[in-house]
Amino acid sequence: MRNPQHKISVTELPIRLGQFLKLANLVQDGFEARIKIQEGEVLVNGSIEKRRGKKLLPGDTVTIGGETWIIDEGEDR
Repeated sequence: MRNPQHKISVTELPIRLGQFLKLANLVQDGFEARIKIQEGEVLVNGSIEKRRGKKLLPGDTVTIGGETWIIDEGEDR
């Protein structure tokens, strides 16, 4: 079974993991983000990440629910 990958552009980098989960609509709020991260449901670059404040940079991957998002540097405003 293949892991679907999605690119998401982020204009202000680095972005914290909790903020990214909200930006990508993977969680509804910071509380839900904290729970998913603490329960080991979120992988960053293939490893479980338990820090909500983990800073993400272009090229980093976030996997949750069997799908992967690739951080892409967005264009400046």
